[in-house]
Amino acid sequence: MKSALFTILLCPVVLLCGCLSTSPKKVPLKTVAYVDLPRFMGDWYVIGTIPWIVEKNNVGTMDIYKMRPDGRIDITYAFHKNDLSAKHQEMHAVGTVLDTKTNARWGVQFIWPFKAPYLVIDLAPDYSTTTIGYPSRDLIWIMARTPTLPESTYQELLQKASNQGYDIHRIVKVPQK
Repeated sequence: MKSALFTILLCPVVLLCGCLSTSPKKVPLKTVAYVDLPRFMGDWYVIGTIPWIVEKNNVGTMDIYKMRPDGRIDITYAFHKNDLSAKHQEMHAVGTVLDTKTNARWGVQFIWPFKAPYLVIDLAPDYSTTTIGYPSRDLIWIMARTPTLPESTYQELLQKASNQGYDIHRIVKVPQK
């Protein structure tokens, strides 16, 4: 009950973030040309992020994607609060592909009727890393199939985010097990 109430109160804040922009003159984020959805499904560890309010101080975070029979995507956000040894917690959402030509633009719904934008702005050819962007550039998730990345790979992903207009100094690394 407490979790549901928290989610209800939080949705307007998340949506408002999408309306705010650090610079109204920025061009829209460029998404990848195509996402093979079945290949994209599964576990993604969050390596770096500009956290939104419920993500602050979360560690060991990951997104888990699973296709539903109706074509939508079940999303489980798993995390520990403050410490990797803390209790495992989860939040759940449903993703809807909004651009079926590329599968790179989704709406993510934590609670009806609000959908937050979810843009796949980078995806490794082998689906080992991805970066999810947010139109205002106030949020970003750099993710990998493994809990850690070589520093050179992480720096490459930061550079790609910078090329899309992100202030990479705001991106923080997420401690993982």
